[in-house]
Amino acid sequence: MIETARLTIERRDAAGTISPETFEVPYEPGQSVLDGLRWIRVNRDPTLAFRYSCLNANACKECMMEVDGEVVYACLARLEPREMKVAPLHNKPLVRDLVTEIAPPPERLHGKKR
Repeated sequence: MIETARLTIERRDAAGTISPETFEVPYEPGQSVLDGLRWIRVNRDPTLAFRYSCLNANACKECMMEVDGEVVYACLARLEPREMKVAPLHNKPLVRDLVTEIAPPPERLHGKKR
């Protein structure tokens, strides 16, 4: 029998409407929450929005989100064979689903012109 992790994702749209959705993810020791989210996007829901750059751009802080109410890097938070609640950062402007605006205002493309 294959163990599974259950990720309940607090999906939000730009209007702030919250739609929790639960996904069963195959669990293997050592996996990260980011691994689980990537599995969901490939195998269950290609529309799930989350951000990460560690694998291609050598940049960090892109995968920050809340897991079980705690702010974590999804790449470092360990996936566990239980239900885990995943939500966007509540103190940042929401883009969609788990994606929040993390760039400082002067660095945003839609920021004030100089």
